Amino acid sequence: MPRSIAETAITAMLAREEALFIQRNPRSRSLAGATAGHWLKGVPMHWMVDWGTPFPLFVECARGVDVTDADGNRYIDFCLGDTGAMFGHAPPPAMDALTREGAKGFTTMLPSPDAAKVGRLLQDRFGLPCWQVTATASDANRAVIKWCRAVTGRKKILVFNHCYHGAVDETYVTIDGGTPHADPALIGEVRDLTQFTTVIEFNDIAALEAALAKGDVACVLAEPIMTNVGMVLPDEGYHAALREITRRTGTLLVIDETHCISSGPGGYTREHGLEPDAMVLGKPVAGGIPAALYGFSADMAARVSRFLETRTPGHSGIGTTLAGSRIQLALMRAMLEAYFTPEAYRPLLALAERLERDIAGVIARHGAPWHVVRAGARVEFMCAPERPRNGGEAARIIHHPIDVAVHHYLLNRGVIITPFHNMMLICPATTAAHVEKLSGELDRCLSELMA
Repeated sequence: MPRSIAETAITAMLAREEALFIQRNPRSRSLAGATAGHWLKGVPMHWMVDWGTPFPLFVECARGVDVTDADGNRYIDFCLGDTGAMFGHAPPPAMDALTREGAKGFTTMLPSPDAAKVGRLLQDRFGLPCWQVTATASDANRAVIKWCRAVTGRKKILVFNHCYHGAVDETYVTIDGGTPHADPALIGEVRDLTQFTTVIEFNDIAALEAALAKGDVACVLAEPIMTNVGMVLPDEGYHAALREITRRTGTLLVIDETHCISSGPGGYTREHGLEPDAMVLGKPVAGGIPAALYGFSADMAARVSRFLETRTPGHSGIGTTLAGSRIQLALMRAMLEAYFTPEAYRPLLALAERLERDIAGVIARHGAPWHVVRAGARVEFMCAPERPRNGGEAARIIHHPIDVAVHHYLLNRGVIITPFHNMMLICPATTAAHVEKLSGELDRCLSELMA
């Protein structure tokens, strides 16, 4: 039976690890003081303080999985930019492309010769024939929602409770508490988001059927696995039901692969034979520089083309001047050719399986009330004994003090995992020794917590 972890043990570990962090990082502390007056919350992007440390850790250099901070401390990185650096920091193919193509100009608002090659690579890898480039996956999701509304004539979208699709306001709707409402943490939103967004729990086929029965939902926007509230896997048969119900009700299905690209070179969609009308992919597709994509099925592309024939000329509200740039396409081509292949993924998946087994062994050895789950090269442990079936369940079982204590413990011993949850990625630079280091430190961490 799982054993409990005493709150006093968590509090003691947090206090000790925060003191050790301060001791180890005097230059980062000094830099935090120097930046405090110039940046919101002292950092260029306010999420950078969400690690829960007493002050931000300033990074001097990152290559592969090796990160060096401003104080010269070295780390093994399993966070990898929360998927943005999923193939490692400064991957050699991307660096070669930057050196070779950067001198030819970054952006012209005209296509480069790489456009033809990248288009063929995208169809080959993901099975969809028609694509567009954006700067971020958030931009891609916004664009796809607009296209879906345009071609269906419907206004509503459907998302899942505690989903994550970037900074798209319409997706920040929750049913925590029993009734749909905007996420109270959302900043500056003045609309009633529930007017045009329906939210249900993941894996609830009856709720999906009821929500789409009215025929007023333009699209379902879904991650194939929920990834931002722990990792919530689909029930057996759920994706088949999702596809059948959306087709029957005339609702378009959009799969957001941005985090689930860890599943394989064609994402979860290709690995599991999903048939979306549209797909979104961001973060690692250009090696970590701002670039993302959305793709259409042949039928969806035809519907978009027919809509464009009737469209009034003028601003579309879709696209930005830096999207589709020469440097984005050059980097996409380099990454697609080098890493989005079965050969490149095979060792990543094998090592991720080992990490999953090692963490499961650590949990079992200590009788900890935790579990571990994996999606391809992505591994995550949750500090609860049972796997949640939906976002509401996952949100209720998250124990933030334990998460922060474990993160601090690992960070002070040279191991980085994702700050928002307990996610770890395997990249081409990750080795068995790195995995052993992580599982060993987690073992020692649990020994202290459960002593």
